[in-house]
Amino acid sequence: MTNSTMVNTALTSVAGIPSFLAYFALAVVLLLLFIRLYTWVTPHDELALIRSNNPAAAIAFAGALTGFAWPLASAITHSMSLLDCAIWGAVALVVQVLTFLLSSAVLKQLPQRITQGELAAGIYAAGCSVTIGILNAACMSY
Repeated sequence: MTNSTMVNTALTSVAGIPSFLAYFALAVVLLLLFIRLYTWVTPHDELALIRSNNPAAAIAFAGALTGFAWPLASAITHSMSLLDCAIWGAVALVVQVLTFLLSSAVLKQLPQRITQGELAAGIYAAGCSVTIGILNAACMSY
C-alpha cells in the first residue's frame, strides 16, 4: 500500500466522524428518553431498587435496556438519515414500553415481585424485553 493510499484511506475514515457523532448523540438522547419514559411507566423505582442491591430489579432493567438498545442499533445500521433513525428509535422505545405492560399483564403483580427481589420475576421481565428487542431489531432490517 502506498503512502497516498494510506492517507486517502485515513482521510475517508476521518470524514465519517461527524456522522458517527451525530448518530451516537441521537442514540444517547433516545436512550435517556427511553430510561425516563420506562421508569415513569413502571410503578417501581428501578434505580432506587438497584441502589439498594435488588438483583431482580437490576436484571429486569438491564433486560429492558438491552431490549431497547438492540433495535436502536438496528435502526442506526439501516436508517437513511438521522430523522429516519429517530423515527425507528421511537418505534423501538414504544415497543419496549408496551413489552413491559404486556409482560406485567401476563405475570400478575410483576412490579411488586420485582420490588420484593424475586429473581424469577426479574429474569422473566428481562427475557421478555430481550426477546421482543431481538424480534423488533430483525423487523427493522428494511
